[in-house]
Parts: sequence; structure tokens; C-alpha cells
Amino acid sequence: MGRQRLSYEGVALAVPVTVPYVRYSTLGAHWFIGQALEALVRTGGVPKAQIDGLCLSSFSLAPDTAVGVTQHMGLSPRWLDHVPTGGASGVMCLRRAARAVQAGDADVVACVAADTNHVDSFRQTLGAFSNFARDATYPYGSGGPNSIFAFITANYMRTYGATREDFGRIAVAQRSNALKNPHAMFKKPLTLDEYMAARPISDPIHLFDCVMPCAGAEAFLVMSEERARDLGLPHAVIRGAIERHNAFADDPVMVRGGWRVDRDDLYAQAGVQPAAIDFVQTYDDYPVIVMMQFEDLGFCEKGEGTAFVRSHTMTHAGSFPNNTSGGQLSAGQAGAAGGFLGMTEAIRQLTDEAGPRTVPDAQLGLVAGFGMVTYDRCLCTGAVILGRPA
Repeated sequence: MGRQRLSYEGVALAVPVTVPYVRYSTLGAHWFIGQALEALVRTGGVPKAQIDGLCLSSFSLAPDTAVGVTQHMGLSPRWLDHVPTGGASGVMCLRRAARAVQAGDADVVACVAADTNHVDSFRQTLGAFSNFARDATYPYGSGGPNSIFAFITANYMRTYGATREDFGRIAVAQRSNALKNPHAMFKKPLTLDEYMAARPISDPIHLFDCVMPCAGAEAFLVMSEERARDLGLPHAVIRGAIERHNAFADDPVMVRGGWRVDRDDLYAQAGVQPAAIDFVQTYDDYPVIVMMQFEDLGFCEKGEGTAFVRSHTMTHAGSFPNNTSGGQLSAGQAGAAGGFLGMTEAIRQLTDEAGPRTVPDAQLGLVAGFGMVTYDRCLCTGAVILGRPA
């Protein structure tokens, strides 16, 4: 019996919000969530009482969950979800919110991701992130994502012949994009020579391969297209969406992600091929993961990522625009909000709100998510194709 799925037709994404990032903050995640909700109400023209759905992602909100936020913020939603999948949460919150709107379970859903960042909150997040990762690495004097992704990066380099220069091309292009993003934490240009000369962190990872943790929030509203039009809100629509968890578990070390399993389904939903995509917002905690997404999303074959980045310009005005906000590598990683960064940027691109980093004549954008790192891989992947309304 074949798979049958209701399309995402009739659902709109609107009101992309960024709560400006700061390097450190003694304010809690609740504060950043509140700032995001206030901006959604103010910018969207939707009274708070009409937000009847909430989908939330946060690492530093604990011990609270989404239901605690409803009391703190004075919300009374009839639909609620808490999606603790980090870098994949933007795609996954959108999928759930879209289905809630289509089913009539909610009319207006606020999708919010936010985290604070101070020394103790970051330590607690790393310590409690994954029992599997902690138990596998801590006895060897290693802990946290840098060493894990050094392991994954080194394996990828050995397997496919990628070099540090190849990863550097990704980071340098994203920094160029970030210089035109007022929210980006990094304001200084980055050259390939500077990337190559940066101090080592965990071989072969060097400084500019690593995201900079910070505090902040990203958010957007999901509603029917009809309501978005009635409110006069510029909006994007969903052409297709996928997610997958614990894909390719038999691979000794991650060299591919769950996007590869479902990408044909993604493009079939949208009725397009990869060549039709005008820009990509990849999840970019480390450059090797960006390169994997180029391959696994079908822009090139597995192992061809190195040739792909050598033959394309990845700036917003280049031949293959990627992470037009600068991505996490240059805008910063505000915890779980990193999983929403690509979504808010894609909405801005498709509603002509991206300013000087606009991708010319963009009609379709792909946003990919990737989250929940364990010892040798990440468990959660997702992707969505967004477009302009008909």
C-alpha cells in the first residue's frame, strides 16, 4: 500500500523575528522567549489572545517546558508542542504547526526557539545533552561537540579527500553574507588565509570551524494563507517537508544524514528538482555538515562535495547561495534558536525582507535541519522547501 500524505497547501509562514544575539547573558531563556513573543504580536498585528498554538524549542528552559511558558507569558493555547530536537527543531516545529492549522486545532501558531548563554548554562547543557555521548567521551578526557565533530570531520576527510581549504570556502562565504546581516555577531571579514591560520581546537577542527555560542531567539508565525492575506502579512508557503531520525545507524561514523533517505519524497512533494532551488539554508554547526547536506540533498553526489564547493560561489549573489544570513558560523548559535535561523532567513528572502543580502529573483528556498549530536553522529534531520505564494 503506497504512502499517502495531505499536502501542505494553504499554510503560510509569516513574521520572521530575531531577538538580537548577545555573547553572554544572565537573563534566562524565558526572557528571550518573551521578547520573541512580544515582537511577533507587535510586528504581526495579531493580538496575543489570538495566538492559540505554541511550538517551542529550548535547551536552557529546563526545568520548565512549553506549558510553563504559557503561564509565564499569559498565553492560553489550545494546541501545544515542545520539540527538543535542537538544530532540527525549526523544520519539525513547522511541520507540526502546519498540520495543526490544517486540522483546525489552532488558527495561529507561534513557533519560538530561544536560549540564554552564560558559563554555567553552557556547562549544564553540555553535561546533560546526551548520556550516550557523555559516557562514550568523558572517560577519555574529551567532552562537548568540538571533539565529536573533529572525529566526524577527520573521518570524512579520509574517506572523500576533502581538505581544510574546502571547508574554509564554506566558512568564508558565510562570513561575507553575515557582513550584510545586522543581527550577525561577527562583523569582520574573514579570508581563506585567516581561516587556514586560525588556532587549532581539536584536530582537524580549527577556530573558524566552530560556532560561537550566544544568547538570543528566533521565531515566526504559522497560519492559513487566507488569514495571512487578511492581515496583509507578507508570507511564504510550504511546498514540501520531510524529517527522519536515527538514519543509517549501521554506518560506523556518520558520513551521510537522513535527508538522503527522504529527499526524493521532498522534491516530489514540491514538484521540482534540486536545480530549481534558488537558495539553501543548511544547518551549519561545523562546515563538514554543510558539505554533507549539499550531497545528501541531491545537489551533488556523495563524495562530490569537495568539487562542488570548489566550483560554486556560496555568497548571496553567487552561483549557489547558502546560509545567506551568515549562518551560525558567523551569525552565532543561540542554542536551539540555531535550528530556526535558516527558517527566519528563508522567510525574509521570500518576502523581500532580506535587504542587501537578497538573493536575486528567488522563488524557492530549501531549509535543512540537523540536531542532537551523540558520539559519532546526529540523530535528527529534516528539510522543507518554501516558496512564494501563487
